[in-house]
Amino acid sequence: MRLFTVEEANAVLPELQVLLARIAEERTVLRRFGPEIKRAGEHAAEGGGSAVGMQYAAALNRVMADVQEILGLGVEIKDFDRGLCDFPHLRDGRVVFLCWQKGEDRIEWWHEVESGFAGRQPL
Repeated sequence: MRLFTVEEANAVLPELQVLLARIAEERTVLRRFGPEIKRAGEHAAEGGGSAVGMQYAAALNRVMADVQEILGLGVEIKDFDRGLCDFPHLRDGRVVFLCWQKGEDRIEWWHEVESGFAGRQPL
């Protein structure tokens, strides 16, 4: 597990924002094509298929690659819709999370590992 300083976490934010924006775009594609893909899956035994199957699969692969990139940075994704992410951080000799969500300019919050977003406290 990578432990971030506040400065290191803030330095990752621009890349994280780009990745989360791409994920949001691809999730829109997945939601749009999801019902058709589900119907195709229900008829797979009959030779189903879908004209949007390749687009759906490509969007899914891009989401998975971007998620892996975020996880590879050492960042934990907590909520895709809110763009909520946690950064492991050492505070007073114990691991806690620096907490950030889309729309915030920089990391200004932290919380205990067990408390989650509801336990956010200012730095």
